[in-house]
Amino acid sequence: MKKWELISKFGIQNSKLGIEDIVKILLANRNINTKRETEEFLNPKLSQVTPKNVKINKLHLEKAVKRIKKAIKNKEQIIVFGDYDVDGICGSAILWETLNYLGAKVLPYIPNRIDEGYGLSKKGISNLKLKIPDIELIITVDNGIVANEAVEFAKKEGIEIIITDHHVPSKNLPKAYAIVHTTLLCGTGVAYLFAKEISNSKFQIPNKSIISNQKSLIDSHLELVALATVADLVPLTGASRVLLKDGLLKLHETKRPGLLALFQEAGIDKNSIGVYEIGHIIAPRLNAMGRLESAMDSLRLVCTTNKQRARELAFKLSSTNKERQILTEETVNHARSLAKEKGIEELLFISNETYEQGVIGLVAGRLVEEFYRPSIVVSKGEIFSKASARSVSGFNIIDFIREDLGLLVDVGGHPMAAGFTVETQKLLLLEESLKKRAKKLLTPEILERTLRIDMELPEGLITQKLYDSLKKLEPFGMKNPEPTFLTKGLVIENIRLVGNGNKHLKIDFKTQISNSKFQSIYFKGGENNSLSIGENVDVVYVIDENEWNGRKSLQLKIKDIRPTEN
Repeated sequence: MKKWELISKFGIQNSKLGIEDIVKILLANRNINTKRETEEFLNPKLSQVTPKNVKINKLHLEKAVKRIKKAIKNKEQIIVFGDYDVDGICGSAILWETLNYLGAKVLPYIPNRIDEGYGLSKKGISNLKLKIPDIELIITVDNGIVANEAVEFAKKEGIEIIITDHHVPSKNLPKAYAIVHTTLLCGTGVAYLFAKEISNSKFQIPNKSIISNQKSLIDSHLELVALATVADLVPLTGASRVLLKDGLLKLHETKRPGLLALFQEAGIDKNSIGVYEIGHIIAPRLNAMGRLESAMDSLRLVCTTNKQRARELAFKLSSTNKERQILTEETVNHARSLAKEKGIEELLFISNETYEQGVIGLVAGRLVEEFYRPSIVVSKGEIFSKASARSVSGFNIIDFIREDLGLLVDVGGHPMAAGFTVETQKLLLLEESLKKRAKKLLTPEILERTLRIDMELPEGLITQKLYDSLKKLEPFGMKNPEPTFLTKGLVIENIRLVGNGNKHLKIDFKTQISNSKFQSIYFKGGENNSLSIGENVDVVYVIDENEWNGRKSLQLKIKDIRPTEN
């Protein structure tokens, strides 16, 4: 059962409450209070997003740009070294396209998850050197901020490193040539700002025609920032929200053959793409290659200008994603059984030698959804084991894991998601240490599911006009959730099971005072349904718009429902 937490008590008791008042309450709930903050939130401008405003080190940025100018002038071999998820793929595309347009001798590279592991590594650099012996400069994308050993190894090999990343740094930064870093954007957002700085710098390039379309190139990169911002679950505040809002508009206009082919393969209209479509339809397909095969094909899809090649790659990505779905479901079922067998403790720690490294992060996320416990899932190897961790609100998983740094080979990530490598012989010792500390830190309050509700809403204010006003607060996501309301005493007029397996509920409500009527959908509400027609209920919901046969109407998307207390 979820605990209902009303963020604002100002609402139902005020009979004169208007839509402007509701919007002010919603903004205040998101820590937006001043006139300036409100203006910037409701009318975001791309000019607000600068390296300075997102706290990128100016000296390191200038140093990195100068080094790249030198590399282009001297025709040095540059490698853009990305991560294998959407964030790394899109950021790599931006930097590779930018440098390529500027006449650089540049190639992209994304490591193999199984053979080379995450991020910049000795093995990855060694493999690169075998293929391309004359590398002089590597630029990382969405990785590198904790790659101390790899950076030292690269130096010995005569390779300089520029790091661009957004992950949480450890105490000692790598001794790279320059570090372009902020935690306020996704990795692609960092790459986008870096690419703009490179493009805006004065280059002496013989063939000026290659940069004639520089403005349109920078604009097209915004659509990639939008994809990565959503896929990487970056908080939608400040600069990230601005980039996403502008990026979605660019995505609706995209001319990239690869993305257009992917949209067609997935059966979605590019003009209707929003946060949901990116997070649940597009990102899983782009991520699938890096999970099971090589993420280079996802990068090729994003960058290709060949329509036939785009269609072939889009089909390959979608087919691989179907394989990934089956594998994930099988692994989730196995991990769920193991968790129940071991007993549901404060921290779930599940390991098995059959688990594919590419899906353990997804499995950890599913365990958190089901049991609401921080979850660590380990792909157990003979010598080394790889793990992915996912957390619950209010528990910083990366800081928690780093307390056992002495037992780990490497670790990196965010407060809500992390990954690490451990020697298999130390796995049991690590599990015992983590669980012992978790018992002390994970209080019942942290482990209680809490449904945060913006405010209690009078039934008469559930209107099209309010819905239109709420649209101005988009895009919704991390740290800017879709406005959630509570209305008490609604009467169930009709109820029916719908969807595959009758998992969902369609409920028709009428109000007691104005006798208004509302349709609603309650996803997964059919699984434990004890509601009945004529019952008075309190409903927590978001206001949505349903379209059927060309007609639009308001509907409530139910988050939770309870019988009204007398």
